[in-house]
Amino acid sequence: MQVISIMKTIKLLGLLFISTACFSQSTREKLHTAFSIFEKDEQFKYASIGLLVINSNTGEIVFDKNAYLGFAPASTQKIVTSAAAYELLGKDFTYKTQFSYDGIITKDVFKGELVIKPSGDPSLGSWRWKQTSADSIFSRLSGALKQHNIKFINGRIELRNTSWESQATPNGWIWEDVGNYYGAGAYQLNWHENSYDLELKPGSNVGDSVKILKTEPAISVLTFVNELTTAKAGSGDNAVIYLPERGMIGFLRGTIPAGTDKFVIRGSLPMPEKTFVSAMESGLMKSSIVMHAKTNPYLGTKSTGKPVVLKNEKPLYTNISPTLDSLNYWFMKESINLYGEAFVKTIAQQKNGFGSTADGLDIIRKFWNARGIQSGELKIKDGSGLSPANRLTPHALVEILQYAAKQSWFSSFYNALPLQNNIKMKSGYIGGVRSYAGYIKGKTGGAYTFSFIINNFDGSPSSVREKMWKLLDLMK
Repeated sequence: MQVISIMKTIKLLGLLFISTACFSQSTREKLHTAFSIFEKDEQFKYASIGLLVINSNTGEIVFDKNAYLGFAPASTQKIVTSAAAYELLGKDFTYKTQFSYDGIITKDVFKGELVIKPSGDPSLGSWRWKQTSADSIFSRLSGALKQHNIKFINGRIELRNTSWESQATPNGWIWEDVGNYYGAGAYQLNWHENSYDLELKPGSNVGDSVKILKTEPAISVLTFVNELTTAKAGSGDNAVIYLPERGMIGFLRGTIPAGTDKFVIRGSLPMPEKTFVSAMESGLMKSSIVMHAKTNPYLGTKSTGKPVVLKNEKPLYTNISPTLDSLNYWFMKESINLYGEAFVKTIAQQKNGFGSTADGLDIIRKFWNARGIQSGELKIKDGSGLSPANRLTPHALVEILQYAAKQSWFSSFYNALPLQNNIKMKSGYIGGVRSYAGYIKGKTGGAYTFSFIINNFDGSPSSVREKMWKLLDLMK
């Protein structure tokens, strides 16, 4: 009886192996047939297309087209940064923004230096968590001040930015991006995701001028040259904000649609430190703490470039961010470029003592080189994929996805991947680029890891998306 049972088990395993092999072969054939038609599409006449599909469990190649060709990956590059951050910082890593003081408290009046030591926290002032909101942060800071019997602040606010480069936006970002919310750079002190809403009122007719209503949050240092005009109703957001980091004059160009009393576009804060200090003054006032203080909002250094050091500095309050895995959820799910750029600089700061994009990218490249990805496959200029100068191979992305699947933090990483077209995958889109990379679980048990990138297509991006999804559907 035992021999018969063993033989039945062997037969069942054999049937399972044959069934899986047949399914895999069928998927391979379907992909080859469909791709030969796909690449002949008129939209891709001048395009470069890369697609690599492997069996997630065995590593067997199911389909390969230009797997080792470098492509502009757009936001699928966030996979590279995300996985590296888990490994180099740890999923439980948190940012700490420290508040301290040096001065004299007479009755309830503080005179001296209120020192803020930022750490590059991209979530400070974000609306995505209760603990990071302005109200929550300033409520806790107010409580700490009241514990020290401080109700009036006279003196100086010192923002000590001494272990972080002053350049916020990476080299390689284009002019029309940096003034808009997705082009927000990573400062050592970030606030409200370094973004603001700009409320506009279109005219009644096509060609009419557009009125600026307000910014939220308020930005006292910013002036706009408004060249926006009104387009036909339903034409969408075709407005661009041209504004460099630390700039005080922004140019508004393009169009917004008629047919609404209010139309909102989003921009990148040019000086988040100043906006933070203004928000702090308002936030403390809600708790009846009055602040009259001059601010050094930039580098926290004297003219010599040496850090300001206060002899009798005392700790006041430390604000702690959500954990990295929580930050990564929004980085991947909502594709927030700021978070990726902050992660890159934080990796450099934690490993080398100074937060810079160049050093962070070098550490990330070396990390993946040591795990078998060649330097030529990983030519990265930033942490988010916004630069059109980035180059990644489909093979590199698939290898990183496979690496991630074997790590203890994988469930958190996988959960952060958006669900699109019923596939867990990261998407990417910049001018002329559409990309997807992730994991597909087939209905009959097949599991695939893939990277699919198209550069220099013609026509509608949404049409390209639908065609790419239709091809990926063959693996379901």
